[in-house]
Amino acid sequence: YQQLRGIRSVGKTQGRVMILGSGWGGFKLLRDMNKNAFDIVAVSPRNHFLFTPLLASTSVGTLEFRCITEPVRGYTRNVEYHQAWCDTIDFDKSTVNCTLNLSKVPKTHAKTPEGKEGANGNKDSIRLNYDHLIIAVGSYSNTFNIPGVKEHAFFLKEVADARKIRSRVLECFERAEMSRSDEERNGLLHFAVVGGGPTGVEFSSELFDFIREDCSRLFPGLMNHVTLAVYDVAPKILATFDQSLSQYCMNKFKRSGIEVRTGTVVERVEDGKLVLKGGQEVPFGCLVWSTGLTENPLTVAMEGRVLKSKSKRILTDPYLRVLDTEGKVIPNVYALGDCATIKDHELPQTAQVANQQAIWLRKALNKWSKQPEKSLTDVAQPFSFKNLGSMAYIGNWEAVVDMTKINENAKESGRFAWIFWRSSYLTMSVSMRNKFVIPMYWLMAWVFGRDVSSFQEYDRRKRLMKNSEREG
Repeated sequence: YQQLRGIRSVGKTQGRVMILGSGWGGFKLLRDMNKNAFDIVAVSPRNHFLFTPLLASTSVGTLEFRCITEPVRGYTRNVEYHQAWCDTIDFDKSTVNCTLNLSKVPKTHAKTPEGKEGANGNKDSIRLNYDHLIIAVGSYSNTFNIPGVKEHAFFLKEVADARKIRSRVLECFERAEMSRSDEERNGLLHFAVVGGGPTGVEFSSELFDFIREDCSRLFPGLMNHVTLAVYDVAPKILATFDQSLSQYCMNKFKRSGIEVRTGTVVERVEDGKLVLKGGQEVPFGCLVWSTGLTENPLTVAMEGRVLKSKSKRILTDPYLRVLDTEGKVIPNVYALGDCATIKDHELPQTAQVANQQAIWLRKALNKWSKQPEKSLTDVAQPFSFKNLGSMAYIGNWEAVVDMTKINENAKESGRFAWIFWRSSYLTMSVSMRNKFVIPMYWLMAWVFGRDVSSFQEYDRRKRLMKNSEREG
């Protein structure tokens, strides 16, 4: 590993704070930490923050991808940033070992000034020091080890996922337009969503709007072949919402022609085919998988070093300090967001939790920086999560809003809930730029329709090569 030391820490009284991740927790801390007291170092393979509540909208062209991203460097000029994955952490030496998420450089460029290769002959590996470490690396999509899911399904966690889904949906319609077989058309135009949580429901709703408002105009002869289904092992969709709102969503989906198959177990996924428990086979053109979350590779690598919950999340004390396997606090190491939870107090894996934790930790550390002779427990109260409710878009300009955790009567469905849903997320979007362009794209989609351009490989030789590799 190359040994990298931050030169900006000179003169910063409380040392280097290293933040792993640029999601809801990590990005909030990057922007708001006291940079006069701390030298901030960010490590993330993704060089932007992603506003995930509107990700489903980008997968069908309601919004464009850059509407929901905020570049790390654009808001953090006083932050040392490394576009890299964190592989391992050495708590004893206060170092992290990382691998750069960058394209390879020519060997002639990969020399040190003395003409020697980097340590271990690998210029993509770096070692960084920290005084305080904040782990906010998030989580990965959970496949439950069902065969074929990783190979044949799409996930919806990143912009790259939304772009792939958008291209695939359009490709299904184009292929169906060329087909003369009704059976083939039915298979290509069956869109399957596995997972009835907020992400699965919102994507299904956005896709339904796209098909009803745009594809019906562009491919009118194919509409009788289009089907959309939501599969979930639970007895109902939106299971975490109020019972009446969950039922409202199920009824609306059925009226809209979206098939809701609850209590359904997927045994395996094959190329273009779902195999359900009992042997039923369901052909599909596009499968989107949204069945919950599992641990990040970094948290997997921390096995045996830190205490974990049954769901494999890092356990912390009420002050978000990471606990070792004996339940003792690891000095100056914190964890928040999807990858962590508080011992004896399981927190939901939502953006709301990560955002509140980041705000709490930023305030606590900034307070402590003014009184460094004291401990964190002396200057801050334990973290307490305040559930502000949940929202989900359900299609055709309708939504459901559940704020019964605040007031048992605070729930709404329909058009008014949709206005509240859009207004809330517009307000929560980070920059003034995105607050301006998001409603502009909403208006453009309403007036002119969604953009159905698809960005693929247009070099024929490369395309044929990819297809042959896939078939091989």
